[in-house]
Amino acid sequence: MERPDGPEIGLELDRASVAARSAIAGKKNLAGGDATGAERVLGGGNEELLTRKVASIIRDMIVQDILPPNTKLREKMLLEKLGDQIATSRTPLREALKVLASEGLVRLVPNKGAVVADPDISEIADMQLILSTLEGLAGDLAARRATGQEIGEIAATHHEMLAAFHRNDRFAYFKFNQLIHKKLVAATRNSALIDIHDKLNSRLYRIRYKGNLRHQEWKEAVEEHELMLQALQRRDGPGLALLLASHFGERSELISLSDHGPTAADADESS
Repeated sequence: MERPDGPEIGLELDRASVAARSAIAGKKNLAGGDATGAERVLGGGNEELLTRKVASIIRDMIVQDILPPNTKLREKMLLEKLGDQIATSRTPLREALKVLASEGLVRLVPNKGAVVADPDISEIADMQLILSTLEGLAGDLAARRATGQEIGEIAATHHEMLAAFHRNDRFAYFKFNQLIHKKLVAATRNSALIDIHDKLNSRLYRIRYKGNLRHQEWKEAVEEHELMLQALQRRDGPGLALLLASHFGERSELISLSDHGPTAADADESS
């Protein structure tokens, strides 16, 4: 089976959240409410799909520092960078930048255009504290609420992540890693938790990727994921909650991965 990569995994990350929201919204729809979340997100057809693909590619460029913090996102420059990967026009590009602005990865500055966001230390620390707590809660709920099929899908994604680890493909590993976390949160069926987690995780997406790059004990991180999968399969909510809450890393470690604190590379150079 062909492995998804690049924007395809990014779109799969989007679908994990959409599926959870649509399942909850579907209850309202059966009671006479409006269209489900999936229908609202996907109903726009090709134009919305193109916007999401463009957003996924630019998101990856930001995460990998191809577009570093404070970079001015001029349309001509972006269209040139996108040209090798996707054919698009200015309208989907502008809509994609709005999507990334809603995620906190881009700032829309009046009269100046779009700029890659550069959160400060206190923002990063505050978001990390909340996100680690949310992931712990998600683990407890998912262990009790996930269906057998959902647990099987998470296990399959885990094995894709392991394959990327053994190929030493850190970017693919990171994408599958994030997809596992998305699927776990989606399995809680708690719309408020899904929404808040999605927004915070998007804002810390680049920092989490840098943590993946600079993790001194990558093998240890993989072993933690093995333990998380086992806890989920046992439906051990408290155990999974503890593993997820601690998996994200300490405040000082996260700040060291930001552009405002010393990095692991800096530490190596000074030693």
